[in-house]
Amino acid sequence: MLKVKDLTIEPLFREVNFCVPRGEIVTLMGPSGSGKSTLFAWMVGALSDDFQAQGELWLDERRCDRLPVESRGLGILFQDALLFDHFTVGQNLLLALPERIVGRARRDAVEQALSSAGLKNYYASDPATLSGGERARVSLLRALLAEPQALLLDEPFGRLDKTLRATFRTWVFDVVRARGIPVILVTHDEEDIPPGGEVIAISRWQ
Repeated sequence: MLKVKDLTIEPLFREVNFCVPRGEIVTLMGPSGSGKSTLFAWMVGALSDDFQAQGELWLDERRCDRLPVESRGLGILFQDALLFDHFTVGQNLLLALPERIVGRARRDAVEQALSSAGLKNYYASDPATLSGGERARVSLLRALLAEPQALLLDEPFGRLDKTLRATFRTWVFDVVRARGIPVILVTHDEEDIPPGGEVIAISRWQ
């Protein structure tokens, strides 16, 4: 379970509390400037010095807010795919794999991930040749190959057209639920909310 406890980020909001069980997707909604992305920055350990935060972040029985970024076990997917265009698709994904996976097993893990996303034979492809939907899928695969214990989705569907957005959204929800990890989704679009999912409204100075 992922838990945010008694979080205040000045000057944005105060006393925010919520829990995300494993395999569940909780949606954060609120107007621009309410602090949704800043909350994510705090969670991953990248909060700007412009803000002052007090609160606790827990993942299962482990308190994470005092740990360095690389030790928190959180993955994040942004609206932009942020792929390295000077690497192939496969090389982009290899960067995410844990160091304990070595040798041929690294290539095999990437090939299997690409196949599962309908991107078989894309290993050697140039990211610049991918469609928006393909880049989005590769970006999610990269986040998942790092084996995060929880995943943060920061408006990941925002740059996709309506038809592709609906298809990709369904695929993302199916994939992350199959992983059984807690997921937090930030969005401005009510259509992005998973059916039956919990919604938390974030507003300035709750």
